[in-house]
Amino acid sequence: MSYTGDVTAGGPADVRELPDLTISKVEVGDFGNNAYLLRCRETGDGLLIDAAADGTRLLELIGDMPISKIVTTHRHQDHWGALAEVAAATGAETVAHPLDAPGLPVPVTRPVEHGDRVTVGVVTLEVIHLRGHTPGSIALLYQDGHLFTGDSLFPGGVGNTQGDAARFEQLIGDVQERVFARLPDTTWVYPGHGKDTTLGAERPSLPEWRSRGW
Repeated sequence: MSYTGDVTAGGPADVRELPDLTISKVEVGDFGNNAYLLRCRETGDGLLIDAAADGTRLLELIGDMPISKIVTTHRHQDHWGALAEVAAATGAETVAHPLDAPGLPVPVTRPVEHGDRVTVGVVTLEVIHLRGHTPGSIALLYQDGHLFTGDSLFPGGVGNTQGDAARFEQLIGDVQERVFARLPDTTWVYPGHGKDTTLGAERPSLPEWRSRGW
């Protein structure tokens, strides 16, 4: 079966096999959060994006193979509900932007800024700071083709800015400049909740998003 990104709470992981990286997506928690396990195919090292909830489920997903890092995309509690449990069980580095780090339940051992690189085995991911949903929201980019966006970009729009016009302008500006302006339409988007999408599917709607203000 080919990867679709369609997962359900309690259901199996959807797994995408890339030449250098395996991506496993699961849904956890009461808010339909997505968690992503990235594993380097050469070394076996792993990286978890958003230990959102259900630590037992996430540790089962990780299994007996190591993970060296847990990346938290932003400070909202539904994205770190199992962070302390998974970090304690795995000994993994905790990674987040310093502006959101104070809102997390464990110390951030690896603060990252826009343009920084995070490795998993021999694979390198680029950090993209997308300000607006929270001050320190980040996305992770792999090879200009796979973008893990947290709650900053979804099918149908950018993340919630609670009706704050300044925050919305910051987020839509960052998404346009730092994502759509530099990445191809084929880039696959892995969001923090719900179904996946591509930049090509969303690009025609950018003017509508900006005009509606959310």
